[in-house]
Amino acid sequence: MTTVDVSPAAADADELSVWPASTTPLPCGDLEVGGVPLAQVADRFGTPVYLLDEAEVRERCRLYAHAFPHADIRYTAKAFLCRAMARWVAEEGLGLNVCSASELEVAVAAGVPPDRIVLHGNAKSPHDLEAALRLGVGRITIDSLPEITRLAAAVGPHDEPVKVLVRVVPGISTGLHEKTSTGTGVQKFGLSMTDGSAHHAIARVLAQPELELTGLHCHLGSQITSVRPYLTAVHRLTGLMARLHQSYGFTTRELDLGGGHGIAYRPGEPALDITALARTVRAEVCQGCAAAGLPVPRLIVEPGRAVAGPAGVALCRVLTVKHTGARTFVAVDGGMSDSPRPALHGVRYAPRLVGRLSLAEPTRVTVVGRHCEAGDILASDVPLPGDIRPGDLLAVPAAGAYHLSVASAYSPVGRPPVVAVADGYARQVVRHETFDGLARQDVG
Repeated sequence: MTTVDVSPAAADADELSVWPASTTPLPCGDLEVGGVPLAQVADRFGTPVYLLDEAEVRERCRLYAHAFPHADIRYTAKAFLCRAMARWVAEEGLGLNVCSASELEVAVAAGVPPDRIVLHGNAKSPHDLEAALRLGVGRITIDSLPEITRLAAAVGPHDEPVKVLVRVVPGISTGLHEKTSTGTGVQKFGLSMTDGSAHHAIARVLAQPELELTGLHCHLGSQITSVRPYLTAVHRLTGLMARLHQSYGFTTRELDLGGGHGIAYRPGEPALDITALARTVRAEVCQGCAAAGLPVPRLIVEPGRAVAGPAGVALCRVLTVKHTGARTFVAVDGGMSDSPRPALHGVRYAPRLVGRLSLAEPTRVTVVGRHCEAGDILASDVPLPGDIRPGDLLAVPAAGAYHLSVASAYSPVGRPPVVAVADGYARQVVRHETFDGLARQDVG
């Protein structure tokens, strides 16, 4: 007869499954991450505040390096970027892909070699392209036909050809939120394989002596938890590689499969199995190339959320508790300005009371932000102790990606600081955006 462990320790371990691996419960009801109690971080740096576990970031970089030993791993900076983060991932052997000149400058300032950086973006500005050429990025991803002309014109007569990838859209629906699905044909990214745009763009690039086409790029979307869409993409991309070789004699040296690797935000949710992805994708590429008589290209993958997301924790304090009819609203000092993803993409988080031990039975509540927006809801119908009260500290796991990078100065409350923890020490790596700093931008 199989027994099930229903002890408090087992239940707590399940609840902590979406937290950094270093997370340890403390007897006082607090949690320790990276050897630092969360309540200590909140008291020292104020709330709202983001916490980032350096060891978790590094371990996730190593997971990718181990799973894809013969591929180039490029961290997607738009998930979260500061100089400390760029330095950590570079020290673990990863490159970066950036979407603006500003992200590029941060990466270079952190010491990331420019030749390990790729510039992405569906509408790169002249400033973006100028910075990429000036600093010598390793690759630029072509996203539209006009971009081919603009980039070729920006290359000096005595410069080496610029290495580029062409972003193609394979026409694959992943069943994701409509705002995070980018593999279908009708959206703003890339060049469609189904209407011939991708083939035409590649021919244009091959005709430009200022550009050197190294391969193909595709990105199916975000928060994908199944390997199957990637295998379908590989099948279609190797078919395109065969047609390009037949038409132009072009051999694809690099195949960039993007990122979008899904993580669990709440206990019990699925996450993409990176080891299975690496094994099956590699086999599918080898099989497709063998059938077409082509050499196997070097793979590139671009994790962002899967590196930063599980390493982050957002902390906020309860301001009010309001009972309205059958619902209880718990309002915190954060909101959609620092936790925008519930409003943008419908993400559901699992906040937890930390800093004190409560023996009260849990009750279902809605955690809301401080902004005058009906949609400023951080977590709906989640269990929190029935004695939740103003001054309590709430912690939200899996909050390392698309928080600060998408945060705003709404109201204007200023963006929270970022605190890195490691080996029992906490240090601020991004300062709090103060009103004085915001006021200096208002010239009156």
